[in-house]
Amino acid sequence: MREILGRRRRLLSQRSDGGPELISAALTFATQWQWPVLPGVAADPQGRCGCPDPECTVPGAHPFDPGLLAGTTDARMVRWWWTNRPTAPIILATGGKAPCAVSLPALAASHALAALDRRGMRLGPVVATASRWAFLVKPYSMEQLGELLYAKDFVPGSLRFHGEGGYLALPPSESGEGEIRWERAPLPGTASPWVPDVEAVVDAVVEALTRTGVSAPEL
Repeated sequence: MREILGRRRRLLSQRSDGGPELISAALTFATQWQWPVLPGVAADPQGRCGCPDPECTVPGAHPFDPGLLAGTTDARMVRWWWTNRPTAPIILATGGKAPCAVSLPALAASHALAALDRRGMRLGPVVATASRWAFLVKPYSMEQLGELLYAKDFVPGSLRFHGEGGYLALPPSESGEGEIRWERAPLPGTASPWVPDVEAVVDAVVEALTRTGVSAPEL
């Protein structure tokens, strides 16, 4: 029993190593970029989510306590949260004045990103997990999104839209899947990163997937 507890402490310690990096990143997002953030519920060393749902589909990558409406740009609140919860994932409350996102399965996203790079399309930051990549975009309304999708002949069902009232876990957090990282990092500097319109990203992603013959599976 002593050996099991000792191993668990070592695993927890490994997850705690990112504490200073997490609080620094959270403060950059909140105070320099004015992105409202809040701490998510962390996963345990086995990748199980700390929330009450045993079937949680996004372990360690969603808000729980506090809820999403607590997202803030206040430096004092951010410091207090991550001082007390140093391994908590950083959750962006999308929409409003903060970026939104369009995400799709990782393999399809990698093909789409390569195709967009070959076309010379300007993209903003791209967040990557083991299973999905998310392209950050300018805030959009549900009406705007509805019109965009209605005008399309086909949109892969696995595209997910993180808009007003949504959320996205940001680097350098750890989720139940592992590391959350920048596939396309923001340019260094103090200003909030540039992000494209949602129309441009959806149009380009759907076209790139069609041209390359890669479908985004219905996940």
